[in-house]
Amino acid sequence: MQKKRWRKVSIVRKMLTFAITAIALMALLYVHIQFPASEVTKLPDKLPTQHEFSSQKLSRERSWIQELAPPHLPKAPLAARKLDVASRNGSLEKLWKPPPNRDHVPCVAASPLYTPPPESRGYLLVHANGGLNQMRAGICDMVAVARIINATLVIPELDKRSFWQDSSNFSDVFDEDHFIISLKNDVNVVKKLPKELASATKAVKNFRSWSGVDYYEEEIARLWDEYQIIRAAKSDSRLANNNLPPDIQKLRCRACYEALRFAPKIEAMGKMLVDRMRSYGPYIALHLRFEKDMLAFSGCTHDLSPEEAEELKAIRENTKWWKVKEIDPVEQRSKGYCPLTPREVGLFLSGLGFPSNTPIYIAAGEIYGGDSHMSDLLLRYPLLMNKEKLASIEELEPFVNHASQLAALDYIVSVESDIFIPTYSGNMARAVEGHRRFLGHRKTISPDRRTLVRLFDKIDQGTMKEGKNLSNRIIETHRRRQGSPRKRKGPISGTKGTDRFRSEEAFYVNPLPDCLCRKESSYMNNSQSIR
Repeated sequence: MQKKRWRKVSIVRKMLTFAITAIALMALLYVHIQFPASEVTKLPDKLPTQHEFSSQKLSRERSWIQELAPPHLPKAPLAARKLDVASRNGSLEKLWKPPPNRDHVPCVAASPLYTPPPESRGYLLVHANGGLNQMRAGICDMVAVARIINATLVIPELDKRSFWQDSSNFSDVFDEDHFIISLKNDVNVVKKLPKELASATKAVKNFRSWSGVDYYEEEIARLWDEYQIIRAAKSDSRLANNNLPPDIQKLRCRACYEALRFAPKIEAMGKMLVDRMRSYGPYIALHLRFEKDMLAFSGCTHDLSPEEAEELKAIRENTKWWKVKEIDPVEQRSKGYCPLTPREVGLFLSGLGFPSNTPIYIAAGEIYGGDSHMSDLLLRYPLLMNKEKLASIEELEPFVNHASQLAALDYIVSVESDIFIPTYSGNMARAVEGHRRFLGHRKTISPDRRTLVRLFDKIDQGTMKEGKNLSNRIIETHRRRQGSPRKRKGPISGTKGTDRFRSEEAFYVNPLPDCLCRKESSYMNNSQSIR
């Protein structure tokens, strides 16, 4: 009888063990299986059905940008769920709150001693080089140079030979007539050279980088003695950031933030994208610089396959105007010189405390690798939007194959966003940050990439986990990196020559103190033109 009893107990134990094992396996399968969208709660669809992209032929980008409603997942990552609870307890409002403006307002009016443009000594032709934002800064600097050397500025020629191969003319991207009229009290601007000077000999010059007024008044203006036309072969970084006359600095701001407005069709489309993005509530504009040209140029290969790394290396080696060919990607990343990957962005946003239903606008071109690199970010933040999701093929058709015009749309949506986060400090990131400072120090969170990659590497190595500790580290690191008012940073101590100028914070990244004043200041004006 006792043996039978033990035999029964043994059988019961085995059955219980089998049942527990089965339940555990089912639980594991439940976590990993993605249920169809019809079986989960859908995000509110506030956009008209005409904007759905069931078959997107407009862009070369991968399928992540071709679906209006991002894939719905059964559960957000554990760390994100914990932070969602925290946000519901009151921290969400703090996340979206802009930094204190400290009563700074635009002050770009000319001084009482400023006079209308004097008689012109000749014509200044300008080849604006680089992408959209590099050209924008260069054009504004050339307005100031034209004033300094008493030149009539001919509407600049945009770069058509760069990486982006954009055939757009000035009037395709900017409001040409507004530009001319806005600057009438500063510089004479014409659309073309007079016919009688079309074949005249030109003085073609590469203006010296980061030059002051003396260089232009003495070395460049001297060319008027022999020539009627001076051609600037390049426009980028040709004017010093600091130590220029106050009226010249204010002219740069008037040119950038008032005169250089985008073409009406771009402004209208940009406003429409902003309105559609706002239908989802407050939103983040994420300048996700995980694009082929940036990765090839910077030599950054983290999270890429060996085949992808080789492709980027070949692009760098075959692009003749990129001088640096051999780059150590590990060292580059450890120094903070690489853009954050989409996966790292997800970790960063979760660490800051943004809930998984945060609307995010991706301000970027084609994300390198598409789905294969966007999946982690999409897992955490399903509501990822961009131009292609917010507008129909027909609405975007006029801008297709024009990189500068598409970049202008991203620029507008980024400037108007509730929070702007650049993953790399490139030309667009700097331009948008400066514009947002000018418009009232709108919240811009600048990731400390050097610190972040060290934290993320610890997660990959298993020495740190997502959760409160990581979140506290990220929040504390970025407490003072949110776009609050401060004076423009000068050169790094000990640097000399061009390295000294290169180490300065660029003028258009932070126009304070030249173009922003406290309300109690006696010399200011309240012009707050957006573009």
